[in-house]
Amino acid sequence: MESASRAWPSLDALREEAVACTRCPLAETRTQVVFGVGDPNADLMFVGEGPGAEEDKQGIPFVGRAGQLLTRLVEGIGLTRDQVYIANVVKCRPPGNRDPEPAEIDACRPFLEQQIDLIAPRVILTLGNFATRVLLGTKQGITQLRGNVYQFRGDAAQLVPTFHPAAALRGGGEVLAKMRADFVRARQLLDSSSAGPRPALA
Repeated sequence: MESASRAWPSLDALREEAVACTRCPLAETRTQVVFGVGDPNADLMFVGEGPGAEEDKQGIPFVGRAGQLLTRLVEGIGLTRDQVYIANVVKCRPPGNRDPEPAEIDACRPFLEQQIDLIAPRVILTLGNFATRVLLGTKQGITQLRGNVYQFRGDAAQLVPTFHPAAALRGGGEVLAKMRADFVRARQLLDSSSAGPRPALA
């Protein structure tokens, strides 16, 4: 990619660029690029960490067990996957599902930023530590950040951090209950014209 400041005219043009990307070593081990899926005009956008094995096979984000839970949570607030947009910080699977490395995040970040620009969601729900830290520009963890709503790019959007669905699969009912509360919070933001005061990021 040339730079983070380059603007693409459409999601389709951005996808074509992403599919051909070789800017980091993940291009050498991926099966295919997992760009994103959903409504290109969605008011609600989800951002996760990166593709897993099943996503790498299908080219669609969140289709494994964590994805099935995400689908149920989306349906729990009266929406479907077709009505939201789902993407990840990195578009290629890190080998062995390891954490993305800083250089990989930097290489992929312009794709995510342009996705957000083109979709222009009113609410962004970040799933887990990586997505939350990248978009909020913080080192704080998800347990400290969730439960609040943050301004994103001024007043362009409101950001709701929550756990990654995989954490709910590991952590059981308590984590899942907190996730459900965060999803309800996101739905309330969509339904309201004014969300009231939002905390500044520490």
